Amino acid sequence: MKIKIDGNFYEGIPGETLMELAKRNNVDIPNLCHKTGFEGQGRCRLCMVEVNEGRRTKVVSSCVFPIKDGLEVVTNSDKIKKMRKDIILLLLLKTPNNQYIKKLAEEYEVIPPERYEDKTSTEDCILCGLCVKACEKMGTSAISLVNRGTTKKVSTPYDDSSKDCIGCGACAEICPTKAIKFTDKENTRTIWNKEFNLIKCTSCGKYYTTKEALDFINKKLGEESSEHICESCRKKSISEKFKESYKDYASH
Repeated sequence: MKIKIDGNFYEGIPGETLMELAKRNNVDIPNLCHKTGFEGQGRCRLCMVEVNEGRRTKVVSSCVFPIKDGLEVVTNSDKIKKMRKDIILLLLLKTPNNQYIKKLAEEYEVIPPERYEDKTSTEDCILCGLCVKACEKMGTSAISLVNRGTTKKVSTPYDDSSKDCIGCGACAEICPTKAIKFTDKENTRTIWNKEFNLIKCTSCGKYYTTKEALDFINKKLGEESSEHICESCRKKSISEKFKESYKDYASH
């Protein structure tokens, strides 16, 4: 399956999208909502490209558009550049003080209108939906996109503390603009108007997750252990075991 992107030919894999093909071949297509494990959101629209199929030319979101043999793709035409700049401008107007969006605007030479900046604005959310998907993948679905139009936002039911939230922080971790805030103070985490007790890593002694998150994961895995190991120590342990195995192999 041959696909032509910006004048170069690439070998496509049946079933993959234009974005996946581009990423696999280090072709840069900007995006905000396409992350590993969260592909095909189609929300931010920054990944739009022009596709030529025979005599037809159309603009598509590359993260959801399936490849076909003989496609010709242009990722950076004047038309696409203008559309991306318009999208970034809208994001900038929505989140005028967010550093990530401001940096993106500078990179694409987006010039905002005079007196656009609202110094009192604390809005950082761009409604990409990644946090909601992360919560769904955890199996809790404690947050969702609510309301419509200008009042649309990510929230827990009625903005109250959610009984389903386990305080794992996956939503905050994946957010591209750091819109979701949480605080870890001593052995307590506060997120989504709810407080959680933090658990110490039995190896390094650092607080690393909430009791609710640990219980939830152990229940899904059908496991229960007195040892609680953080990701950093887990990787270190695996590395040490690999080194020991290699020494034993080399000695023989």
